[in-house]
Amino acid sequence: MSLAFVFPGQASQSIGMMAALAKISPLITATFAEASGVLGYDLWQRCQEGPAELLNSTECTQPAMLTADVATFRLWRDRGGVVPKMMAGHSLGEFSALVAANYLDFKNAVDLVKYRGELMQAAVPNGQGAIAAILGLEDADVEAACLEAADGETVEAVNFNAPGQVVIAGNAAAVARAIEGATAKGARRAMMLPMSVPAHSSLMRPAAEKLRIRLEATPVADRSAVQVYGVNCMPHSNASEIRLGLVKQLSTPVYWSATVRTMISAGAMRIVECGPGKVLTALNRRIDKNREIKMMALEDPHSLDEALAAVA
Repeated sequence: MSLAFVFPGQASQSIGMMAALAKISPLITATFAEASGVLGYDLWQRCQEGPAELLNSTECTQPAMLTADVATFRLWRDRGGVVPKMMAGHSLGEFSALVAANYLDFKNAVDLVKYRGELMQAAVPNGQGAIAAILGLEDADVEAACLEAADGETVEAVNFNAPGQVVIAGNAAAVARAIEGATAKGARRAMMLPMSVPAHSSLMRPAAEKLRIRLEATPVADRSAVQVYGVNCMPHSNASEIRLGLVKQLSTPVYWSATVRTMISAGAMRIVECGPGKVLTALNRRIDKNREIKMMALEDPHSLDEALAAVA
């Protein structure tokens, strides 16, 4: 039975995240200190004390989530956890997966995602973009609501997370109109998310082009023993493909449901969420309800122990 790890991205952050795991291992704060040296500020303090507005700003959220994901993986390995056969990351989480699989150096990745966040924030000034979750509608109905709400602006379905859960993004006014339209079509819930930019929408194309240039100068390994699934829901095969995928995913949708189903088809029977919270674990359980497939999250010492025992 193959083990898969999945890494969360933006919107899983919270003030105080990682505090419980930090109490049982110095690896957590050491990893944050390593990232702080790259960033030039105390990332651990910012994650523990906030303010939330600063943590939720994308240029801070991205290195914070990358660091939290990698710190959790380091703790997993330190406690004897095995290296998974396959990995995937939700949006930003793909960078975490690439670090864990030894495709990317951690410090280089911190610098890269900081730059990625700055590019995204600059592409759409604060307050002009928005991102929202639509629950309880078919994918086609969400896409229709976006088309009807556009009115010359941009609003698009950008994350196909699970059956009945789609994230939309674009210009703030258009996203607000799409929320109203989705509600009228019968959405169970429609809500704005704590992100400061419309990630994965076509508004991110200027940022993607600039990221391409930075990636060309970023060292990326050509191979790993771990399969890492990218934007096309297929495993990466070389450094060039990884770079192209990281550029493409910035301005195109995340097909999380398809990615998880592909890993399950490839033999994944234990899927472990490696990072703060359990957002992906909840999604994964909706994507495949086969009870023989165990979905777990490493969110605190107890869940870490449970996961270690389950895959031993």
